[in-house]
Amino acid sequence: MSTCKTRFIPASETLALAPGKPACLTSGVQTRFIVNPRSGAALQAIGAVRAFAAAHGASVVLTERPAHASDLAAQALADGCALIVAVGGDGTMNEVARVLTGTPAILGLLPCGSGDGLGRHLGLHGSIARALGILRTGRPRLIDTGLADGHPFFTVAGLGFEAEISARFNRLTQRGFFRYLTTSAATLRSYSPETYRITHEGGVCTTPAFTLAVANVDQYGNSARIAPAAQVDDGRLDLTIVPPVRFLNGLPLLTRLFAGSLRAGRDVTCLIGPRFTVERPAPGLIHTDGETHLAGTTVEFAVRPASLHVLCPK
Repeated sequence: MSTCKTRFIPASETLALAPGKPACLTSGVQTRFIVNPRSGAALQAIGAVRAFAAAHGASVVLTERPAHASDLAAQALADGCALIVAVGGDGTMNEVARVLTGTPAILGLLPCGSGDGLGRHLGLHGSIARALGILRTGRPRLIDTGLADGHPFFTVAGLGFEAEISARFNRLTQRGFFRYLTTSAATLRSYSPETYRITHEGGVCTTPAFTLAVANVDQYGNSARIAPAAQVDDGRLDLTIVPPVRFLNGLPLLTRLFAGSLRAGRDVTCLIGPRFTVERPAPGLIHTDGETHLAGTTVEFAVRPASLHVLCPK
């Protein structure tokens, strides 16, 4: 196991809520809901969201295409909204959150996706009624933002097997946890692990790996805890190196993933620090919060501490 020391960021380098800043929807703050109707759960929740918004003087807009949530979030900022609520999965959350990063605006979450890693980590996952209630009673919390070759992420970014799964899963017209499992099984049959060279504060390591997960939170979603010790506000990223999967170790690794016990040991390596450089034999895919991008042979990961306000339970 390798462990990196981290520099704690002084308060002068972080964002802070302005004195007297409204904390939640009932404080009279201008609010906009951005709903992704492609998410089945979000589509079912539109009626409740519209009724709630009308009762609190908020507005509701629907996305119409990929990346549209980012455009709508930018417009919400331009319109003076201080609380912007993403209604959808981790992809919708990412599109909204990356626009709000570095601003005093607050992100609200109504998690309605197949994973909802950030919502689960922050204690926001549950019924729509509960999530709407948190918009009335919650308090802002500053969290970190991860960067993968400049692409912001808020849950997990990665290379290897998980990037391949993300690419295949995103092409499906029907999603959900069961479809994710079947896609994973199909991908496993044809996937070949690569060897990576990883530079971190503690040194350099070269290792074959099934997947590399760089985590800002503890899980992908659905309680699949790829980095059980990760904290969203510690100014660090947690890199989990999963070894090549074979018949004998595959099921135990999967069991530990969902049991929250996938910690460093004889087979799994965990590195912790503010930045990592990962080198691989050939260009390929990376993913950020489940969205895939083409990247080169060298991928840079870094953290931007205390850069996003999220409305969380008290």
